[in-house]
Amino acid sequence: MLKQERVIIENINPQLQCGAHFIKRVVGEKIIVYADVLPDGHDIMQAEVLYRHENEKTFSPVRMQHLGDDVHIASFTVKKQGFYDYKIQAWVDHALNWKHGIEAKLKDGRHVKSELLDGVQYLKFLLKKVPAKDKAALKNWIQTFEDDKRYDDAIALATSENLHELFLKHPQRFLANISKPLQVYVDRKKANFSTWYEFFPRSSSPEKGRHGTFKDCEALLPRIADMGFDVIYFPPIHPIGEKNRKGRNNSTEAREGDSGVPWAIGSKLGGHKSIHPELGTEKDFKALIKKAKALGIEMAMDLAFQAAPDHPYITEHPEWFRKRPDGTIQYAENPPKKYQDIVNFYFENKEYKALWEELLSVALHWVECGVNIFRVDNPHTKPYFFWNWLIAEVKKKQPDVLFLAEAFSRPKVMQQLAKQGFSQSYTYFTWRVDKHELVEYMKELTQTEMKEYYRPNFWPNTPDINPYHLQGANEAMHLIRYALAATLCGNLGIYGPVFEYRVSSALPGKEEYLNCEKYEIGHWDWTVENKITYLIKKFNTARRTHASLQQTNNIHFCTIENDALIAFYKWNDDRTDETLTVISLDAHQTQQALIQMPLHQLGVNEGHEFKMRDVITDSTYHWNSEWNFIELGPTLPFHLFQINK
Repeated sequence: MLKQERVIIENINPQLQCGAHFIKRVVGEKIIVYADVLPDGHDIMQAEVLYRHENEKTFSPVRMQHLGDDVHIASFTVKKQGFYDYKIQAWVDHALNWKHGIEAKLKDGRHVKSELLDGVQYLKFLLKKVPAKDKAALKNWIQTFEDDKRYDDAIALATSENLHELFLKHPQRFLANISKPLQVYVDRKKANFSTWYEFFPRSSSPEKGRHGTFKDCEALLPRIADMGFDVIYFPPIHPIGEKNRKGRNNSTEAREGDSGVPWAIGSKLGGHKSIHPELGTEKDFKALIKKAKALGIEMAMDLAFQAAPDHPYITEHPEWFRKRPDGTIQYAENPPKKYQDIVNFYFENKEYKALWEELLSVALHWVECGVNIFRVDNPHTKPYFFWNWLIAEVKKKQPDVLFLAEAFSRPKVMQQLAKQGFSQSYTYFTWRVDKHELVEYMKELTQTEMKEYYRPNFWPNTPDINPYHLQGANEAMHLIRYALAATLCGNLGIYGPVFEYRVSSALPGKEEYLNCEKYEIGHWDWTVENKITYLIKKFNTARRTHASLQQTNNIHFCTIENDALIAFYKWNDDRTDETLTVISLDAHQTQQALIQMPLHQLGVNEGHEFKMRDVITDSTYHWNSEWNFIELGPTLPFHLFQINK
């Protein structure tokens, strides 16, 4: 196909795989767009970013600025949830070329009467664009250009800044080249900044031996709110299968009275749209959601698309499950783990559309009950395209809904789930312990393409993972892990009260909890407060106060000459909030070193005085050098400084 465009547009960033996937932002964030834009020859070229929300009919333009080497830049702010389209338009600007040519010839001492006459066409174009009040002046300019006796006045007009601004404001986009549109999906701000607390509702009872209820959970809301958490996440709340029920510590033989695993969903009492009767009713659940909301807490629900062998789906829709030659259904496995109490949906069955629609209806059922956040169990064991479809369908009806992908799998698998639409993702933070691996992992998350679509959520522990470094660990190690999660990442979560109570006994040789609540009902004294609960509250308060901690990507690791200490500077986009965090990774001994302040990042010179307020201890320090002394011990293994320049 023959094309007359004279401008090449390429290397547009940000984008994912030539637009195959959308990038992600939250409301109020800027999208900074870069591109290589180059014309043939030496003509002056203009370029702009065009953007619009999916509900808008017309694109809004933002003129791009030249950074050098044919790289151009522009930015726009996303103000509403949903999809935005953005693309680049570029053209050779004949009017500016004409103006530049006259100015160059005048410097060379040449007469430009012919050029003035040539410029009349550009003034006539402006005449169609300017407001009525400016038309008379433009008509006068045209007459001036055409009048031999007013040559000097014409020269003054042709070289004026006023005319330059008019050409910029009203460009003639002749033979413009337009790139194909790219997309960004905009979530509410909680996608970037959330603080999760997970506990088992069946373990909420103040009476030992009694199954907890939603009413019992209501009594715990003030404690959780006071600690500064804004999301409560429950493991599945549905009826638990009785067939092949697991016993304590993952025993394949359940004893009488064993409660079973909440992820083994479904029994004669109901399935994915039902509630375990001992927890309460749907009305009780809605009341809990309402009371949590009044305290600034959202309820997150587990979306586990799998079934117990006695789930109603098994008999109602046998085609949704794959049978072996002997007629039995294979239970779920993830060698060496075996899940005898769970069977998987067969997504390749001929009636897959009905299965997809039913699973969508499950999600929408709980959305209608008031749930706007889902933690999705094992999403990597279901088709990527299923999630792309389901998430999109849910968000069409309720864009506030967020999805957290629970997938501790291969890196590219986890990344693909994020590309398909998951709002947040579990990470490898749980196993990143020493300074080098923490820094390298953070750089991967924040300095590669992943920053455009992968929103990490840092969990020091989960019911499935009792990491070796927390097994039998002292108070300092728990504080270190929470401090890292709270300051490195905008999203974090803990499984409690196991974490804050330092309950870390493990099955020998495994990263699994001994007497884990997955297999039995726990009992806790929820009134206990300790140093960890106190400092969790301090960190969560700091996160709510400091915008620099409410995001992940704006981070710079500072030079500190001790591998047992890690230091990083964070800022919000307009740099109205800047923090410096220093954490000792040694849970047993005091560590000290000199830390280098990132003067270039801070925009100051050597000798500048900083007022450094530790927001955890409310202590203030005055630094006036690029290098400053730090000492941290196990008693309080961190500083979280608010930087005042």
